[in-house]
Amino acid sequence: MTENKVKILKGAEELFMRYGLKSVTMDDISRDLGISKKTLYQAVDNKADLIQQIIHQHIEEEKAAIEVITNEANDAIDEMVNIARYVIKMLKEMSPQAIYDLNKYYKKSWELMESLHQQYIYNIINANIEKGVAEGLYREDINPKIVARLYVGKSNLIVDNDLFPIKEFHREELFLEYIKYHVYGIASSKGLKLFKKHIAKLEKN
Repeated sequence: MTENKVKILKGAEELFMRYGLKSVTMDDISRDLGISKKTLYQAVDNKADLIQQIIHQHIEEEKAAIEVITNEANDAIDEMVNIARYVIKMLKEMSPQAIYDLNKYYKKSWELMESLHQQYIYNIINANIEKGVAEGLYREDINPKIVARLYVGKSNLIVDNDLFPIKEFHREELFLEYIKYHVYGIASSKGLKLFKKHIAKLEKN
């Protein structure tokens, strides 16, 4: 990927995350980046293609970030907390309108994001649960495959605008409650003690 292409994708992503997808035009992007529309359209076919490419790049960055977290985690609880911190940080940087617009107006890109959660995130959570059970931090009587699927399925509710209207609920607050709900549901007494020590990290994010 050329340096100019990287600049365009990152610049456009920042605008979309700040103001939403529908309200930002290709004119806005070219003006904000200080490039001509001709240069912009040499890098992408149209706005939908631009969003699709940004999603691809975002997914790769998210995978790399989570890989670092899992490699550096002291235990399953530490891993889960730091993944949550990463997600909350992203949600704080993203306009709720951007999530709503992606779901409503750019279904192909939304389905790509859904694919990430259904495949990659499922594998991460399943491995985390197995690790936590082995460490004695999660209950032994849980089925990791079922719980990991429940985690992925329930996470989609956070961006359901009918259930949680963006004018009433902050996405980062929803995710924080969701992580507490998840960990409290699967942790052993040992894990709960450890999680309570970590919870301040999330609430201070």
